[in-house]
Amino acid sequence: MDGVIVIDKPEGWTSHDVVSKVRRITGTKKVGHLGTLDPIATGVLPLVMGRATRLAQFYVRSDKIYEGIVRFGWATSTYDREGEASGPKVEVTPDPARLEEALDRFRGRFLQTPPPVSAKKVEGRRAYELARQAISVELEPVEVEVYELTVLKISGADLHLRAHCSGGTYLRSIAHELGKAFGCGAHLHELRRTASGEFVLDQARTLEQLESLAAAERLIDALVPLADLLPGIPSVFVDDVTALQIRNGRNFPASPFRSQPASRRVKAVTSQGDLVAIGEAVLPNLYHPVVVL
Repeated sequence: MDGVIVIDKPEGWTSHDVVSKVRRITGTKKVGHLGTLDPIATGVLPLVMGRATRLAQFYVRSDKIYEGIVRFGWATSTYDREGEASGPKVEVTPDPARLEEALDRFRGRFLQTPPPVSAKKVEGRRAYELARQAISVELEPVEVEVYELTVLKISGADLHLRAHCSGGTYLRSIAHELGKAFGCGAHLHELRRTASGEFVLDQARTLEQLESLAAAERLIDALVPLADLLPGIPSVFVDDVTALQIRNGRNFPASPFRSQPASRRVKAVTSQGDLVAIGEAVLPNLYHPVVVL
């Protein structure tokens, strides 16, 4: 089980809950997730399995696509529906023209302060752990980029949005700031991730589907193999002798006659389709293995 399994995360589960469940289903101890989803969120949660855990570093800032609902009328302590209301609830129907004007602030690159209840670390501890102990923290704003922020529809107090953004962007913070702009408060009511990096909803399996595959001894059907990961990095095919040298830390060449232009990184792949390593350029057409699988 070396590769990625894409899970359609159910509502009410933490990302860690899903990892624990998949460990039991697959009998694989080495499982990690590529990007936390809040308990209220559903959708694409890629899990790296076995040797693929060594590739997690290349997915840290992967783009994400979400569809969500921002509910106007009151803010909450967590910026989503799970938190306590932090003010009176009011009836409001957001004006489309004002909404577009407000949303413009969150398109492109900008500094965003993460929610106080988040997975961000403060002196080695998660912000949500400190929040549960009523310890107030000040999180530093970080630069994020929103490539698309589209209004899908407005239904009463609910704004349905689609967002394509860089990794580390919090839709909860955007919801909270929209509420402040309208002076009535707002929070994230629903969130579904439809894509995470190269992984999309069409690839995702529910936990029930994964259990059925395991019972039929067909877990391999859910696995994205190592060589198919990181499609944005070109492949260099190596023979068995070169593969052995790479595994011993030796640099390896890439043909100068390849059709694709020189790349900062390449994937060393055997003729059998096995991913050996990720290499970084040290000289033109010469690569050093930075991650060996």
